[in-house]
Parts: sequence; structure tokens; C-alpha cells
Amino acid sequence: MLYHTMNIAGLERQLPICRVTDELYIGAFVIFGDVELTVRSAAELLKRAPEYDYMITAEAKGIPLIHEMARQSGQNKYMLARKAPKLYMTDVFGVEVKSITTEAVQCLYLDGSDAALMRGKRILIVDDVISTGESLHALEELVNQAGGVVCGRMAILAEGEAQNRSDLIYLEKLPVFNAQGEIIG
Repeated sequence: MLYHTMNIAGLERQLPICRVTDELYIGAFVIFGDVELTVRSAAELLKRAPEYDYMITAEAKGIPLIHEMARQSGQNKYMLARKAPKLYMTDVFGVEVKSITTEAVQCLYLDGSDAALMRGKRILIVDDVISTGESLHALEELVNQAGGVVCGRMAILAEGEAQNRSDLIYLEKLPVFNAQGEIIG
């Protein structure tokens, strides 16, 4: 397997290069289980965050990051867009999303009680990696449907075309690769 070495929040990490298509490979960034990276990335993102009332992320890889950001900032509440409605959720609504790392179209769902809290509030969208922007767009749509105002978009890494977005705050650029592990963008 090929790997790409990155420095993220002052820490060196080896990302395995994984096939998406015959022509496109990505560096797999998995924050799960990497407490040191989660803590450092959360601190660096909070230094750059605009003023906000609540944060939201999509299930699942953004969860440790948003949790740590909330803990470090002293907030007791953040929102989570779920991949499936849960029994305890009420007045649920959702949007479809097609992510580069998932084969099928998925849905993201928001609990009505979270939506009520978001109404008229500044909402900061947080994720681990933003690539095509499809998950980001789905989160924006949920915030809009809830009556919230997106005040910022943050990620640890911006991959491919996301690096060119002027509305995205991120820590590092994650290149994309060809089958030989050479950077192509």
C-alpha cells in the first residue's frame, strides 16, 4: 500500500492512499482513535473560528472533532446530522447526500428539537475532510431548513477542488493522487 505523509496541527501522520476510481485515489484520513490529533486539530480550528452559537457536523467522522471543539470552547451542546432517524428523534427532516467516500446516495437527518434551537442562530459547520462539498451542501440545507444561518464552514483538511473555496476554513490541503501515488491535484 502507498502512503502520503502529512503534517496536521503540528503532528506527522501517514495516510494510506486508497482507490476511488481507476484514475482517482485519495489519502484516507481517519480521525477515529487518534486522540492527540483530534485535540490538536480542534484547538487550531477554534483559533480560526468565526463567532457562532452552535456547531453541527455529519455522522460519523466529524463526531470526535466537534465533541472536542465543544469541550475546549466550553459549550455543552452541538448538533449532529444522523445517517438514519433514531427512535428518540422527533419532527425529523432530512436531505440526500452523495459523498466521494460512500458508494450509495445517503440521507442526513436532523432532530426537530435541534432545529428549534438553531432557528435564527449562527451555525458553524464542522467536518474532518471536505472534498466534493456534497456533505457540506447537505448540512447547509439542513441548517437552512431549520432556520439557522450558516456563519462558517471548517474542516481539518480540504481535498481537491475544496482547496479553492474562499468560504472554507481548513488546516491543511490534502492532495488527490493517481494509481502510482503521484499527486494530481
